[in-house]
Amino acid sequence: MFECSFEAAKRSFYRTANSIFGKIGRCTSEETTLQLIQSKCIPALLYGLEACPTNKSDIRSLDFVLDRFFMKLFRTSNVAMVRQCQELFGFQLPSITLCKRVDKFVGKYYASDNLLCKICSKFCISCVLIDIYCWCHNLCYFTVYLYCFFKFIIVSTILW
Repeated sequence: MFECSFEAAKRSFYRTANSIFGKIGRCTSEETTLQLIQSKCIPALLYGLEACPTNKSDIRSLDFVLDRFFMKLFRTSNVAMVRQCQELFGFQLPSITLCKRVDKFVGKYYASDNLLCKICSKFCISCVLIDIYCWCHNLCYFTVYLYCFFKFIIVSTILW
């Protein structure tokens, strides 16, 4: 099965967040810091992940990255306090943002003129339940690989 490593994405988030935090430190308000994190670090964390198969532990690890940053920013280790701060500042967890991005990705996949893409996307319409989402997401990848494989065979047969 095709798997993705999220270590590079997490490393990119930490590098960008530490750079921002190192430059502005605690001189600015939390709102300013969080706005910079939202606009610079979250895109670095989620870049291209809507096209990768994910499982529960991958999604939890992405959420943990953001939780750790909030713990550092607000100097707390209380997860309930972190969740409350995220809610008060209107910060969505990466799992929620990723779910929305996957739905948008699958919607574009469905809007494709390719019949196989439309059929495959019907299995991936929503990620309300993560287990179903993971199964369907992996099915989409399998279908895309089959499509590419058969396309390669047909093209190579025509050219041969």
